[in-house]
Amino acid sequence: MGKLFVLATPIGNLKDITLRGLEILKEADFILAEDTRVAKKLLNHYQISKPVISFFEHSPDHKISQLIKLLKEGKNLVLVSDAGTPNLSDPGHALIKSVIENLGSNTAVIPVPGSSSLTALISITHFSLSEFIFLGFPPSKKGRNKFFDKIGMETRPIILFESTHRILKTLESLAKVSPLREMVLAKELTKVHEQIWRGSAVEINQIVSKISKDEIRGEFVLALNYGE
Repeated sequence: MGKLFVLATPIGNLKDITLRGLEILKEADFILAEDTRVAKKLLNHYQISKPVISFFEHSPDHKISQLIKLLKEGKNLVLVSDAGTPNLSDPGHALIKSVIENLGSNTAVIPVPGSSSLTALISITHFSLSEFIFLGFPPSKKGRNKFFDKIGMETRPIILFESTHRILKTLESLAKVSPLREMVLAKELTKVHEQIWRGSAVEINQIVSKISKDEIRGEFVLALNYGE
């Protein structure tokens, strides 16, 4: 019986791959990637030549069935997302669930930890995050107002992901519901254009709303301190 390795890949700087991660990629029979082009950039950088299979959030059931068949044949599979840790606001849970249901609890689903913008942000946050709520990406449309209203009433620290296209709207919403709460906002962690802002929700909203469209491009993660 093969094994499914769930492997974290760099969120920006390719040197952040672990030695164990490289070893497992080299020994894998197949690599399952959210975007095969992104995965191949990492593999080519480290001169690793392995078959790469497309696997993303909306992959059909028959694709999962094919992967289960490979595991039954004794093939070792490595699941990676575009960046960071699979199954953290990224594809993963559907395949893992199917592996457990089809091959039994003795089937090895093995974590290979490494990069994550979530833990990277926690490591540089100046307020305590010994307890926090991770909410992933806010809703893009339906339920968005209700989502931020709940944040305004939440007393525990909160961590969110956000995209280039919605970060300004999200900061505006946070400034309305929690204007004085401390925030750390990070863009493009570990990458060339990494930026980090600290201040109240209102202050950061004012700062970021004034920067250029080019500067606002990137992936964002933010932490909001305890509510009052």
